[in-house]
Amino acid sequence: MNNSTVIALSAQHLSKTYGEGSSAVRVLQDINLEINPGEKLAIVGSSGSGKSTLLHLLGGLDHATQGEVTLAGRSLSKLNKSQLNEMRNRHLGFIYQFHHLLAEFSALDNVAMPLRIRGLSNELSRETAKEMLSKVGLAHRVDHRPAALSGGERQRVAVARALVTQPSCVLADEPTGNLDAETADAVFDLMLDIAKHQGTAFIIVTHDPLRAARCDRVLRLDHGVLRAI
Repeated sequence: MNNSTVIALSAQHLSKTYGEGSSAVRVLQDINLEINPGEKLAIVGSSGSGKSTLLHLLGGLDHATQGEVTLAGRSLSKLNKSQLNEMRNRHLGFIYQFHHLLAEFSALDNVAMPLRIRGLSNELSRETAKEMLSKVGLAHRVDHRPAALSGGERQRVAVARALVTQPSCVLADEPTGNLDAETADAVFDLMLDIAKHQGTAFIIVTHDPLRAARCDRVLRLDHGVLRAI
């Protein structure tokens, strides 16, 4: 199937309002977007513009006031909690500014966790996780816990964890925002390379215009409205 005809994730007329009546605050207004497999989409905007809220809606972590998010051909709003969890596990990866690794587990077991949740055996989960850690340049650090890793290494583990399930789309919220410039460049390069070779779509929220410009498209979120740049 030609990738150009496939939609990894889409949003149709997505809006989010907090509160009711005179105290209601509309955070997002009539958001529409589509992203294809392997495409890198950057979303920029000022602090408080709703970028993280949008990622939460796209990832099914929050409910839209209006509109639909469609992932792998299924509307997230029509799924029950169990189905939604399964869809996230199979088709989405998440990378945050802070790695959110489990401190008591090794890099290997952190990356294997999504596969164990899916129901794969411990042996297969660890074998697949080891292969993914090798792809992100951490074959020699698989047994180290997060406290023994550098900031860049921890974020590489987070990237490996997001990608180990071979998701349709990865949602990345300021994924290099907590790193020094050189390390941030290396992690960003890694994400773009994996997107190209694995065919995983990336939606990347970033405040850095130079990194945004390296993506296939850049959209700006301003006062709840998403526009092309």
